[in-house]
Amino acid sequence: MAGFDKESAAAGARKFPGSESRNFDYFEPQGRTATLYEDLTVDVQPDPERYLLQGWILEFADGLPTYTEKRTAMQSADWHRFRSVDQEWDRTHYQRQSTIEGAIKMISDNARAQGAAAAFDPSWVTVLQNHVGALKHPEYSLGITFMQAQRDGMSQMINTAILTNASYKLRLSQDLTLYLAEIGLDLANFDTAAGKQHWISDPIWQESRKAIETIRGVYDYLEAVFASNLLYENLVTGLVRDFVARFGAEHGDFATPTIIGFAQADYQRNLANSIELFRVLLNDDKHADHNRDLAKRWIGIYAPLCAKAAHALRPLWSEPRIKCVTFEDTFEHAKRNTLESLSQIDQVLGKGVEI
Repeated sequence: MAGFDKESAAAGARKFPGSESRNFDYFEPQGRTATLYEDLTVDVQPDPERYLLQGWILEFADGLPTYTEKRTAMQSADWHRFRSVDQEWDRTHYQRQSTIEGAIKMISDNARAQGAAAAFDPSWVTVLQNHVGALKHPEYSLGITFMQAQRDGMSQMINTAILTNASYKLRLSQDLTLYLAEIGLDLANFDTAAGKQHWISDPIWQESRKAIETIRGVYDYLEAVFASNLLYENLVTGLVRDFVARFGAEHGDFATPTIIGFAQADYQRNLANSIELFRVLLNDDKHADHNRDLAKRWIGIYAPLCAKAAHALRPLWSEPRIKCVTFEDTFEHAKRNTLESLSQIDQVLGKGVEI
């Protein structure tokens, strides 16, 4: 009990951030006043650098504590500076996901009620079965990548942004699975298992598999987020989603591009959050140079890997009967998006790196 009293007295005497402030806020808001998002996320996750006098109570078998900066090579003078662009927290995330799911169900039900599948061009049915069916696998892999990455974030704001990213990816994978199963009921001999087989063995998907499995094997959680959102999503999954959005209507399919449209909107939110996170880290007061060098190294590793995966997908553009856009045009758009994403954190491909 005496030890407890001693620790309590020490904790009471310690000068915590904001302890001398005359405001009710215990943190510095990004704007003039704190948002509800900030009230519910800033400093929710404990941090020995801010409030935990005794340090972390728990540690893993390897001796690392509950949260540790050793989970990433990136460094920060203040892990609590980041605020997500979409300001999303639990309630707003559930509300948005519920709204999207309701809209997708309505679209799917309406398509079936109108017998929309009967108007699909046969060549497009093959694309849906084999390649939109395959797309759900990298989307699921990205969801798992973000699910693992969020656990190691050094602040609740970082964790929340990565976790909602995981949720959006897993939702899309589920949406595609359910949608194809339902639309397949109206298509003769539609094989819902074909997508998996194409993901596993079709040559055009193997470089995509190699890239995502390389990213999934990364120990550094910020490296995984950087490679996924700024490079893989722009150059690979985003490229295929763009293909579906452009070709679907030309082949009598109004439903699939609409569902893909929700995923594209999800990605824009997640990309904006990632750009803001790395903008903060690459302009850190103490570690900017180190973090910028690290970002350059990551670009050098993953940009060529993802570009190779994108180019391997070129034969997909020849499968639909109506050729409304070329692979070159679609890839050029993806390349511009990638370069623009990197430019927003003051990064370029670097010498000798091509996509």
